[in-house]
Amino acid sequence: MKHAKRKIALERMHVLINSAISNARLNPDLAQKQASLARRISTHHRIKMPYELRINFCKQCKNFIAPGINSRIRLGRTPLKAIRITCNFCEHTYRKVIAQ
Repeated sequence: MKHAKRKIALERMHVLINSAISNARLNPDLAQKQASLARRISTHHRIKMPYELRINFCKQCKNFIAPGINSRIRLGRTPLKAIRITCNFCEHTYRKVIAQ
């Protein structure tokens, strides 16, 4: 029974985040509510949010950031290839290293 609830919660989180990404440009308030609901589901059921969903949240202010809509994405030119993501809400910048 516990495994079934966990699976349903994970599916619901995927649906909500995908819906939030598609609504981010036209209706940003709805997108924020959908993303916060996905986060609440993960905390309520004590499920760690998968990486592909977690990267859509700012690490500092915890707001939902859709790539290119309410965040700035830049490629680094240093020898260590990295993507720099800047949140437009709190201006926090963090990097994701690209494996070569």
